[in-house]
Amino acid sequence: MGEEIILAIDVGTGSVRAALVDAAGRILAIAQREHDQIVPAFGWSEQHAEDWWTGVQASVSQVLGRVDGARDRVAAVVACGQMHGTVLVDEKGALARSLVPLWNDKRTTELVANYEAAHWIDDYLPRTGNPASPAWPAFRLQWLREHDRPAYERATAVCAPKDFINLRLTGQLAIDRTEAACSFLMDPRTGQWSDATCDELDIDRRKLASIRSPMDVLGHVTQEAASATGLRSGTPVLVGASDFAAGLLGSGVCRRGMASEMLGTSCIVTLVADAPLLHPEVCNLGTIEGGWGGFMLLESGGDAMRWARRAVHGKQLSHAELVAHAAGAPAGSDGLFFLPYLTGERLGAHRNARAQFFGLGAAHGSAHLDRAVLEGVAFACKRHLGMLERAHGARIERIVASGGGARNALWLRIKASVYGVPMVVPSEAECSIVGCAAMGLAATGRHADASAAAEALVRWDREVLPDPQWQEVYARMQPVFERLYLHSQALYDDLDMLAKAQEKAHAR
Repeated sequence: MGEEIILAIDVGTGSVRAALVDAAGRILAIAQREHDQIVPAFGWSEQHAEDWWTGVQASVSQVLGRVDGARDRVAAVVACGQMHGTVLVDEKGALARSLVPLWNDKRTTELVANYEAAHWIDDYLPRTGNPASPAWPAFRLQWLREHDRPAYERATAVCAPKDFINLRLTGQLAIDRTEAACSFLMDPRTGQWSDATCDELDIDRRKLASIRSPMDVLGHVTQEAASATGLRSGTPVLVGASDFAAGLLGSGVCRRGMASEMLGTSCIVTLVADAPLLHPEVCNLGTIEGGWGGFMLLESGGDAMRWARRAVHGKQLSHAELVAHAAGAPAGSDGLFFLPYLTGERLGAHRNARAQFFGLGAAHGSAHLDRAVLEGVAFACKRHLGMLERAHGARIERIVASGGGARNALWLRIKASVYGVPMVVPSEAECSIVGCAAMGLAATGRHADASAAAEALVRWDREVLPDPQWQEVYARMQPVFERLYLHSQALYDDLDMLAKAQEKAHAR
């Protein structure tokens, strides 16, 4: 029959991917099926949940057809997926609402502002583990209750995107702790839903799916799901985890004190700890292995480079050409700073922050602008890392870099020099897929636990050390960046007032 393998499924924002992974962590086959985001109004973002299931059927069927005997060799199915999507299902397991608000949907902004105005963060933070944010499903449930009451009433359970796929595969429903911890409704002290928070938000606690460990066997592939996907009926399906948590595990960031930087459109820095890092600007993710990942998100990570390609170069330079152009400027961009808050900030008192260049002089050219953008993202992330270190009470010694930004050699060298610590890059870029495989291999007895599995599977193919000369330059610049960040805040409300005045003038 051949060696047992793991089927990993990743329900992403842009596509569903399926992969077959062997016991050594090698990806034997991978396939994907893209799906669309729907933006019916400014700040809204939705998807059809049925598109995910269609994608699972197509991608799973494809990978099973590419590996000999795969159907009978799959020892377990493990899914991960985009976080915070708020899926409503009825008592029969059918969708109570076909459209699902996604992680980047901001229609709950006013509800979050109302909650923050009525509650002291020091009072609620210990029982939510997170500051209030439009990202959390708790506030989306409030919105759905107020604006789509029929769907809310029909729903008997709420779950995340990957949980909906698990429901289709097994007929069983649960949510894992990595998702529940970032719902604003799970009390990190108990690991269960918080009655107090549900009461505050007037959310029916009975609608919340049971919280289980990502490593638990949720159920087994039904005959109906087997016919739809090509899987063998009876194949075990794990509860699984969020793509964020799976990516941490699959990049080897699974022990206390380890740190991660995931650079895609945004930039997320994470520090693994034994308990939530309770801070007004720090979010906390429950990790697969039972710990916590304190994290901070910079909205414009890789997106800052995309902005520079468009705004500075009129899309005339490719990604690689922009990096090469930036390399022509010296470290520190001759005193030019860039604050990378192109879309504001997710948390804190100044979510209306703006981006800016500071220190422009006649001698600066476009290469300085490009390099300042790369350095500005690094300075902003260094600020976040410093907050995580202070909340944790320990210094970060090394950072694992993953995501698309990990392929940018210049940016890695800049960041290592700004952070003052080595950056290491996993050999396998598909970290969430590897994380799913680690869960599956541990659950089927190949390894003692998820951490042991990850340590056996993950290899780092290169280490980027700080450049001593660059590090000296950046160490002098970081305090200036911090002061610039602080003093600019006084002007953000003024910019908002100007924008409103201009809107009124245009409306006349």
